[in-house]
Amino acid sequence: MEILNLIVKAIIFIFPAYVANATPVLGGGGPPLDFGKKFIDGKPIFGKNKTIRGFLVGLTCGVSVGLLESAVFNLPYIFGLVVSLGALLGDLAGAFLKRRLDIAPGNLLPLVDQVDFVIGALVFSFLFCKSLLTWELALVVLLITPPIHLLTNFIAYKAGLKANPW
Repeated sequence: MEILNLIVKAIIFIFPAYVANATPVLGGGGPPLDFGKKFIDGKPIFGKNKTIRGFLVGLTCGVSVGLLESAVFNLPYIFGLVVSLGALLGDLAGAFLKRRLDIAPGNLLPLVDQVDFVIGALVFSFLFCKSLLTWELALVVLLITPPIHLLTNFIAYKAGLKANPW
């Protein structure tokens, strides 16, 4: 029963990050966050799939879920912002890495694509809401996220919301 409770706590904890990471595909588009600029290596900074509107949609949705969780589960109200912003910045770090490795936007970089946003959320949680994060909780989040991420992306692909099933 202990592990089940930990899994439930982990899902509650990371859910705003999941929402922040998933919703840009619904409301994204428009100008890219990097404004089409190149990094010093001549490659795009993030690429065309990381847009200003997608970032704002993800942040708004993640923070909204975080505020609801804060009210229901008595979490600090800043929690949703911290976890959502961390998730989005972690995803941008993954996109930045993929561009350096010459992986085109939308193409797969195994494991990085499944955990970059979670690592960002965990780092921001550690920095700004340290009392909420235990190593056990972080470990469970890292273990449950790849299969959840792959499943939800496959569903979004089948629903026509994503071009790739990852």
